[in-house]
Amino acid sequence: MFFKTSIKQKDGGHEYTHYRLCESYREGRFIRNRTLLSLGDLESVLPPEKIPFLCQRINQVYFEGKTFIISSLRDDKVEALCTKYVGLLHEAQKIEKAKKKAAGIEQVYIDRTTNSDIREVGGEWLCLQACRQLLLPEYLETFGWEKQDIALALTQIIARAVYPASEYKTSRWLKENSALCELTGVDPSAITKDKLYQMAHRLYGEKDGLERHFSNRTNDLFSLDDKIIIYDLTNTYFEGTMRESRIAKFGRSKEKRNDTRLVVLAVVVNPEGFLKESQIFEGNMTDPESLQYILDKMKSHRGRSDKKQVVVMDAGIATNDNLKILKEESFDYICVSRGKLKEYRATSLSPVEIRDKSNQLIEISQVEVDGESDSFYKVKSYSKGLKEASMENRFTRAFECGLSQAAEALKKKGGTKKLEKVWERIGRLKEKYPSVHRLYQIHVEPDERGIHATSISWERIEAKSESRHGEYFLRTSLSVHGEEITWLIYNTIREVESTFRCLKTDLNLRPVFHKTDEATMAHLHLGLLAYQLVSTIRFKLKQFGITHEWREIVRIMNTQKMVTTHMVNTDEECVSIRKCSLPESKVRIIYKVLGYDEKPFIRKKSVVPQLNLEKNIYAGIQGISSG
Repeated sequence: MFFKTSIKQKDGGHEYTHYRLCESYREGRFIRNRTLLSLGDLESVLPPEKIPFLCQRINQVYFEGKTFIISSLRDDKVEALCTKYVGLLHEAQKIEKAKKKAAGIEQVYIDRTTNSDIREVGGEWLCLQACRQLLLPEYLETFGWEKQDIALALTQIIARAVYPASEYKTSRWLKENSALCELTGVDPSAITKDKLYQMAHRLYGEKDGLERHFSNRTNDLFSLDDKIIIYDLTNTYFEGTMRESRIAKFGRSKEKRNDTRLVVLAVVVNPEGFLKESQIFEGNMTDPESLQYILDKMKSHRGRSDKKQVVVMDAGIATNDNLKILKEESFDYICVSRGKLKEYRATSLSPVEIRDKSNQLIEISQVEVDGESDSFYKVKSYSKGLKEASMENRFTRAFECGLSQAAEALKKKGGTKKLEKVWERIGRLKEKYPSVHRLYQIHVEPDERGIHATSISWERIEAKSESRHGEYFLRTSLSVHGEEITWLIYNTIREVESTFRCLKTDLNLRPVFHKTDEATMAHLHLGLLAYQLVSTIRFKLKQFGITHEWREIVRIMNTQKMVTTHMVNTDEECVSIRKCSLPESKVRIIYKVLGYDEKPFIRKKSVVPQLNLEKNIYAGIQGISSG
């Protein structure tokens, strides 16, 4: 600090020297001065030769705290004025600090700034806003759920969507990695795997009501009418014996895990991918048997609606009995015919050519079948034909290799030679390759006594069906005649395949590690609830050309974090600010498309005295941090 002077006049016209206490500061590339105190006519109270000493003492006391001075150098007037002006400086400093704090400005030491409690928040905040959009908290509140229970339910559903894992791993993730509890208001220290188990069971108790609520809400939200619905089944296997289970049974596994017990999940979705109904069946439930259960459930929810829905399903469900049931229950249907038609007549000269999503050529033509009231359409897919021909070639090579090995065994010591055993070996080959053994005529020559086989020979039969590779027939009860419309309606079945892929892979429903039926059903239902959030988010994103898989969306969103920044101000107080990081460009686009807020809150600030005061060795390095 230093003194600056200027000449002023008093009221009587007498001139005097006006003193101001000033300091220098940097503003960009320039050095500027500012006035700290206006001291007036110092020369009237202090001899001019002592004024520089007063400036020196003010700097010593204010910056260095040197209040003691050798008696031989001490001047009482100088000390008195120094004490007065230093007091005024401290008072002005306090007022200035109070103004800055009121404006959210703190003067802090930059080199003593640290960050802590960094948590993921992007995916969690995205799903929480989807929950609110679907009015899930309001729905649970109408059934008398306490606010804390609702918060825990939201926490568990969102955790399943963002981090699908066991209840034990989920509890650790909530405590150590995620800011989800901070968003929902749940105390993370109180979360245990047992509480998560209990909440999953409680949510399963509301299964039917929740499905109805989500179905109605998404219809209202996106103006859907569910004119077309898609029905299909999948299964998932258990990593355990499950011998005492009522629902875990051996069956035909979609993942070829015939060594483990299964549980079957049947779902009804609309063409937009929203879940309408679901049912958990025993693992040995066949596809055709399940339809009646789902129809009864749909009828009870559909009420007296005059709207006739179209059920799209695959050939495995479309038995003649099931098609008859659908007609009796006032449903239309489109499905793949269970067998290739042998006798039919084309109704048009040339088929209609369509390109699928992979830009592969598909030919569709309407055909007539005697004695059938349904409409039939012949579909020819060249890419599917190449695939079927390739598979058949692979199977035929394997089948012929097996026959060659059986023939060579007749010449080896210890090989299978008995006629009965040879035919058993050939029978096992036919069982292993059922789609190609019909293409071969096999001859086994017995010896004179008819006990042992002497040779095995075979010849390939010219298959009439080779030209029908990639060919199948659509069957529908709809009276609308149009190849392209029929194909577009049936092709919505791809949406249920996407649903199963998301459930099994992205939401980790495969395999099941639970040991009881109740826990298994609660686990599967929790995945379905998480899927409701996923389908809501992805539906809107798809409308804007964002077609990422759910895992990719979560990866993108996880770039947004929650962080606490700790700073030490010049009063040796710890200033803590909790803020959400700015979203990256891809994250911002997702928020904008969905119409969601980018951050859950602006900031949370606290100022507390430090418990362990450290000596300030960075007094000269200061920065201004604006809140």
